[in-house]
Amino acid sequence: MEVMVTTKLAALITALVTLVTGFSANLPEKPENPTDEPSQTEEMDIKDITPIELISRITIGWNLGNSLDCTSKSETAWGNPVTTEEMILAVKDAGFNAVRIPVTWYTSCDADWNIDEAWMNRVEEVVNYVYKNDMYAIINLHHENWHFPSEENKKSAKKIIKKLWTQIGNRFKNYDEHLIFEGLNEPRKFGTKWEWNGGDSEGQSVVNEYNAAFVSAVRATGGNNKYRCLMIPTYAASASGLSGFELPDDDRLIVDIHAYSPYNFAMNTGNGSTTKFSKDDKNSTSELIWLSDTLNERFISKGVGVVIGECGATNKDNLADRIRWAKYFPEVFGRYGIPIFLWDNNGYGVGSEKFGLLHRDTLKWEYPTFIETIVSTAKKTKQG
Repeated sequence: MEVMVTTKLAALITALVTLVTGFSANLPEKPENPTDEPSQTEEMDIKDITPIELISRITIGWNLGNSLDCTSKSETAWGNPVTTEEMILAVKDAGFNAVRIPVTWYTSCDADWNIDEAWMNRVEEVVNYVYKNDMYAIINLHHENWHFPSEENKKSAKKIIKKLWTQIGNRFKNYDEHLIFEGLNEPRKFGTKWEWNGGDSEGQSVVNEYNAAFVSAVRATGGNNKYRCLMIPTYAASASGLSGFELPDDDRLIVDIHAYSPYNFAMNTGNGSTTKFSKDDKNSTSELIWLSDTLNERFISKGVGVVIGECGATNKDNLADRIRWAKYFPEVFGRYGIPIFLWDNNGYGVGSEKFGLLHRDTLKWEYPTFIETIVSTAKKTKQG
């Protein structure tokens, strides 16, 4: 989610219209008692599996939000503690088998877009907390401020995409299929009328070019990156961004959609907001049914993977209804094999952007019944 420390004022429209040394790290086998420090080893074989096969192995995912994606060199700048392996193990113990790790890079680059070695090492350390514990990890470019999708800016932005993903790709190219790269997070025309409504034709076209530049840069690094499944967003990673969206020429792609849906229940706290959810109410379910059906028809049925990379329901002092949402949301997407990733920004209270789930200082879940419900529903759906 593109939020800083303050609340995002513009609402995300989804279905309405939709410390260590630098090295190339991987492990020949994942130890039973992993340590924080990665090891320098030979390339690990990556399984030659399709995107559909890969997403079928992800039960449910969790987002490490507002940590490595802080727009400064400190992962604690937005009030969250330093990420530890114990946090990841708490997530795993709750039943999640995948973690999306949003990462901001531009604040840790020099004028030529060379990534600071200490930051690269830290990102890899956090990736290993996930990877070495037999979970799937996603890393991306998040909260970047340089990729405004316009014809005027695209040449410069594509060069930066290539430079950053060449460095990231080379660092992580020995990791197997448990590591997924996601090109950009919610690329859109910031601060314009086109920001959250699906974009204009220019923005949509340029985002398509950004996705192609990302795929090309990663593939060119070789090693396991020749076969790695790669995630790409629509414009703003929104269902409304499906208009004008085109896939790069590649057979190992996963489309990333963010779905704070149904919008009036899950995200909106202004005019039209509702606190109620019921699987028997079309006002609750129609957006979700439309979105899952559309994603299946457009992508899944054609062998292209889909992941709901961010989802959640902000706290409106309506826990019982959010639990009902948790019992339905993973099911409606899971019927097509689409895994979901809960957004967790560690923000608590009532109102907009209150997506806190795991207290990262105490490792206790704020809403244990909510977590148990959404995880168990996702597992049951996977089991058929």
